[in-house]
This record gives sequence, C-alpha cells and structure tokens, in this order.
Amino acid sequence: MNNPVELRNSIGGQWVPGMGGDIVSTSPAQPDVVVARGRQADLAQAEVAIEAAQHAKKAWAATPAHERGAILVRAATIVEASATEWGSELAREEGKTRAEGIGEVKRAAQILRYYGNDADREAGEMYSSPRRGERIIVTRKPIGVVAVVTPFNFPIAIPAWKIAPALMYGNTVVWKPASTVPLLAMRFAEALIQAGLPDGVLNLLIGGSAIGNAMVSHNGIDAITFTGSTGVGRKLAVAAAARGVPIQAEMGGKNAAIVLGDADLDLAAEQVMLGAFRSTGQKCTATSRLIVTSDIADDFVAELAKRASALSVGNPVEDGVEMGPVVDASARDSINAGIEQAIAQGAERICGETYTSGALAAGYYVAPTILALSSGEPDIWREELFGPVLAVRKASTVEEAFELANDSEFGLSAAIFTQDLTRTLEAMDALDVGMLHVNSETAGADPHVPFGGAKKSGYGPKEQGQAAREFFTHTTTVYLRGGEARV
Repeated sequence: MNNPVELRNSIGGQWVPGMGGDIVSTSPAQPDVVVARGRQADLAQAEVAIEAAQHAKKAWAATPAHERGAILVRAATIVEASATEWGSELAREEGKTRAEGIGEVKRAAQILRYYGNDADREAGEMYSSPRRGERIIVTRKPIGVVAVVTPFNFPIAIPAWKIAPALMYGNTVVWKPASTVPLLAMRFAEALIQAGLPDGVLNLLIGGSAIGNAMVSHNGIDAITFTGSTGVGRKLAVAAAARGVPIQAEMGGKNAAIVLGDADLDLAAEQVMLGAFRSTGQKCTATSRLIVTSDIADDFVAELAKRASALSVGNPVEDGVEMGPVVDASARDSINAGIEQAIAQGAERICGETYTSGALAAGYYVAPTILALSSGEPDIWREELFGPVLAVRKASTVEEAFELANDSEFGLSAAIFTQDLTRTLEAMDALDVGMLHVNSETAGADPHVPFGGAKKSGYGPKEQGQAAREFFTHTTTVYLRGGEARV
C-alpha cells in the first residue's frame, strides 16, 4: 500500500504547510508511486524564515558550545535509531540501494556526533607579543545566518556535513534541500528539533529555484554554502560577490582512476567498479574516467566489463539489488543522450544495454556503461554526465596517464592503483585534485578530514573536519594587555 508522507516546512520553530505550489516526490524505480507530497514554501514564508533565523542568532551564538554540542549528540542518537526506516525511505525517494541509504543515514549520525563533540577541541589560538605584558589571542565567532542549499544525491549526509558545523559554531540556518528529495530533509530537521534546537535556529524551506534565489539575494543572509551543479554554483558565487558575503561551493567532478601495470588487478577492478557504479554514479566523487596503461588495458577492461554486466540492477528497496535507478526522467534522458553522443563521436560501447521493455524500462534506469575512447576528443571525456557511465582511455606511459588524468577543468578526486611507492609519490605531486585515493575508489569522504576540490570543482574553504571552521566562523585578533598592577 502506498501511503505518501505529508511534507511540511519548519519556520521559526513551527511545522507548517507550504503556501506555494504542489510538490510531489515519486519513486524513480516506480514513477507512479508517490513517496511524499505537500506544498512548497512561497517567498513570503522564505522571508519569515530568514527573519526567524536573524532573530535567533544572537541567543544561539551566546549559548555555550557544550550546550550546542549536546543537542547535536542527542540528534545523532535519534538519527542512528531511525537508520533502517529512513534508509528505506531514502532508497524509495532517491534511488540508491537500501543498504546505501541506511549507510548514508548512519553517516549523518556520525557527522552530528563528530561536531557535537567539538566543544572539547581547541577554540582559538594564542601568540606571543613583541610587547611586554601583552598576549595576542585569536578568537572565533559565528558568521551569522547561513543559507544552506543541498543536492539530491546525498539527501541527508551532505546536509549533515554543512548544517552540523554551522550550528556547532553558533550560526543559525535557513535550508533549501533539493526539491526532488524533500522527505529525508524533513526527517533530518525533525531530529534536530526533537533534540532541543531552539526556535528559529534551523529553518527548512521545501521549494524550487525561486526559494533558493530569494535566500541568496536576501540581505538577512550572511553566508552561503552550496553543493550542486557547476553552472548553479558559479551563478551563486556571482550573487554572493555582488553582496559581499562569503560562499562555499562544491561543484562538479570528472574523476579519474589510473591503473598501472603493477597494480593488484582484482582489487583495482573491484574498486573502479564501485567508484563508477555505486549510487548509480550519482556522486560528485564517482569515477567517470579510467586510464589504464597499455600493457594491461585490454584484459583489465574486459574483466571490468564482465563485473559491470553482472551487477544486479533493479528496485533499490529489494534484497540483492546492487544498483538502482537515476533520480528522475530528466537525468535518465540526459545520460542516455550523452552516451549516444559519445558513440557518434567515436566511442565504442564495451557494455551497457538500453532498457526498452519490462520494469526497468518503466523506471528511470540506466545500465552500467563502459565506453572505450581510442581517438578524437569525445565530449564525454570532459563533461560530467552524473550517471553510471565510465569513459576509458589507454596510456603508453605513466607520465601520459598523469597528463590524461589532469586533462579536465575539474579537480575533485582521483585514484591510482599501483604497488610502486615511487609512482605513488609522483602521483601525489602530479595530480591536481583535492583528494587522492591510493588503491581505493575515487568516492568516499570521512567527516574528520577536509573535503573539497581543486581547480573548478570547488570555490571557497573546504568542508568537513576542522576545515569547516574556516568557513562557518570568522576570527577576531585580540591584543590583550592589562593596566598598571594594583597593590
């Protein structure tokens, strides 16, 4: 039986229906199944939400860090206890497998717990002064009201790694999640409010681009953090610059895996396949380019294609399914068009059928696809399709492999598979990326270390770990000196 969840917005501590148009979240595996429905927030409600965040920011900033952290830790417990239920909802709404959905919910709890314990870490710095009787202390303060704009592909983990540090460092938040996956956003906000977050500290607005535009252009917003497409991220950066407010933007990736002849080939095949096809390739860190040295290329690609073709594709909530659908019809059609364009430009399809009948044709499915590039410059080598598509090129030398990996305007993540320490050290210097994996897939990010890209993959300070503090706080340098000593 299909019982859609009622969607609500959280504004100033109140759960309210939207006053805008209808919003319907359907299953990408079964598009006729409605997962959640409601009404979008309108611009008047966005105004009220921003005012509520402004009103709450002074008291929240003055709340002791240990009290703020305790709320995040309590929220982590709520999220963790709900992992199975919410993970299943995530799978139905977004399309990744149930196991991946449950894992993502648990990761959100881990992130909340990590930042919830931040009050036990250092909170500033002290320096020696060249003047007698003086100390120089660098303190940190929240930046104010933060607009948070998050994507569809990690509907609870990415919000967690933005919102948790924003709240922990004393900021208030106005959050617009992707309109295609609103249910998990509502669940996450429910957990934080249930854990004791004061009214107005976190405001959730479910809606489309009009809400996002209103947020980022509003004078009541003091900073913007965004994850999503490169085009939207660049427009937001322009809007932020026009207003003179800081922005943190994580954008595109065209991540390369390099497999050298001395690699553990079984390990490399497994990890490249996971990097390319787990979460249906809908990760900014997914492996979308593969570079293999010529001495092993034919055998390695054949083995990889065999494994990819054997993946179980189907309804992500069913047991045994290893890859689900992409998020919606637009994504499916765009990815399929990109594949056909690549073939027209000279690429060879190694594996990846088109689903033309049955349940997979009815849903938004794209088969795990490998395309071999032997000549020319197909667009697929540089343009992000954001789906389960892997483009492969051979390299005659290690140096050529590194050059091919760097042949992109993006620089988010890369992987190298080798057992040669010297080559690993060379890769650390040669590959211009924000994250480098050695003998593991390009995807994956731990919450206690910096996350973010080089080149045009990122703009502004990195996310996660202690790096998040650089965005969500500003420093005040205090020259501390007493007066004359009294007897």
